[in-house]
Amino acid sequence: MRKTLTASAIAALAAFYGQAASAAEAGDFSFTTGLDYSSGKYGGTQSTDILYIPFIGKYETGPWSFKLTVPYIRVTGPGGVVKDIGAVKAAGTERTTESGLGDVVAAATYNIYGSTGANPLLIDLTGKVKFGTADENKGLGTGENDYAIQADAYKTIDQFTAFGTVGYKVFGEPVGISLDNVFYGSLGGSYKFNPQTSAGLILDLRQKATAAGAPQKELTAFVSHKIDKTWKAQGYVLQGFADGSPDWGGGAMVSYAF
Repeated sequence: MRKTLTASAIAALAAFYGQAASAAEAGDFSFTTGLDYSSGKYGGTQSTDILYIPFIGKYETGPWSFKLTVPYIRVTGPGGVVKDIGAVKAAGTERTTESGLGDVVAAATYNIYGSTGANPLLIDLTGKVKFGTADENKGLGTGENDYAIQADAYKTIDQFTAFGTVGYKVFGEPVGISLDNVFYGSLGGSYKFNPQTSAGLILDLRQKATAAGAPQKELTAFVSHKIDKTWKAQGYVLQGFADGSPDWGGGAMVSYAF
């Protein structure tokens, strides 16, 4: 399973973090936090519920931006679901709850192209390292480092911004689990209703990471609002369409620019 605040994950939300420069106009450093909650059966008979609370620092200088995510994660379910991968082993029958530090993620982004004017085009190249800091014995992670590279493009036409991502992720190899490297991507758009408020949709896709696993496919709807020059907030809901994704999810984030 991919968290949208990545990894999804966040993100993973491509629109929120890809357009974070608009929230950081007041300075070079921004801090983001919030919560993400998701629930899914991942091809099983019982649901796995995940609470994910990230603490994200971002520094921008010229065409470069650097981001560090330190998350707290709580997983309730029958076991067998590992963050970022999906169901990789037979689940148990007794529901348990485990919590603790999640996988710390460091990312560096370089703006390789940026046009100016009323309808700009931006293209970014990003490298990511996911450190295996989550406790694998609790099922919070694999205990291994993962690596990813991705390209993001944003094109604005009047009040509408289209954006897309293409990436490739290399998994570390935990003991007893065979993982395949995967391609992933997203496609979406946002509409700016006024200078403060925008809303949009994001479709996320990813190949399955294990032979017995499932690909990921999920749709996220979001609303973003600039409270003032330093504060930005966003809420979102998520619907999964594959066994590798949560059945549903949602969350809220707030960002402060120094």
